[in-house]
Amino acid sequence: MAALLPSLTAAQAPVKSPSAQPGSAAIHAVDLAHQGDCSAAMPLLKTAARTATGSAKRDLGVSTVQCGLKLNDTQATLNALVMLNRDFPRDPEVLYVTTHAYSDLATRASQELARTAPNSYPAQELYAESLEMQGKWSDAAAEYRKILAAHPDLVGIHYRLGRVILSQPPTPSTLPDATKEFEAELKLDPRNSDAEYILGELARQQSQWDDAIAHLSRAVKFDPEFAPAYLALGMSFNSAGKFADSISPLEKYVRLQPGDPAGHYQLAISCARTGRSDEAQKQMALQRDLVNKSRAEQGKEQQGPDQPQ
Repeated sequence: MAALLPSLTAAQAPVKSPSAQPGSAAIHAVDLAHQGDCSAAMPLLKTAARTATGSAKRDLGVSTVQCGLKLNDTQATLNALVMLNRDFPRDPEVLYVTTHAYSDLATRASQELARTAPNSYPAQELYAESLEMQGKWSDAAAEYRKILAAHPDLVGIHYRLGRVILSQPPTPSTLPDATKEFEAELKLDPRNSDAEYILGELARQQSQWDDAIAHLSRAVKFDPEFAPAYLALGMSFNSAGKFADSISPLEKYVRLQPGDPAGHYQLAISCARTGRSDEAQKQMALQRDLVNKSRAEQGKEQQGPDQPQ
């Protein structure tokens, strides 16, 4: 994201003068910030923000963020961002400024890491992650293997390597190689629900229902709000013919993701095969309604806003 978004100091959101009486301290502070005199503006911005309310407080906060970045005052920037997102959580200008500010801060932190500790494993991991974002899977895998060679017990790296292996074009060794990495991650981090989930999905895709159920059951045990794992677990039970066992995880899934027709469909199967015909019909009706709603919305998007209905 840092590579896609320009620095806030180079692409500032326009800030209106605060809603205060002309000549007030708030207006003077914001005007100084607009003129680029952040050294003079910053103490005035902080003082005025203590008593400001409404849009004046927002404008002071935005100017504080912009000047904080210009002066490399990270604490002032973060304090202002916390205030803005607490007091104006849905304000478009605040969201815009927040996006750019955190991108700018992330870029600066990564540059500082590369400058001060270029050979550290956090720097190597950050570089590997950047390669992942660029889709350079082989290079990313090579970086993760370098980290593991020097730090074999580092938590999280086997998981990332396994994920990179699965992202590359498949080969005959893809599944065993990825599985090896996720299993190695679980040896270091036995409660890693993400690794359990991926191992469960890999087993499910190979119709290895017992293995899938075991991994996915642990995934939801370690993370009780892990919605995709509940769906995969319910589907695995259904595929194994264990329909009664599938009801509980599928009911949990439709509570977490009521708008997904797949959950209602799978739950309808479970209910129908366990003699709960009324509930099965209810779930199928919900599934049909969601599918029809999705199709109607897609049709509107394809038709375009200016075309007749």
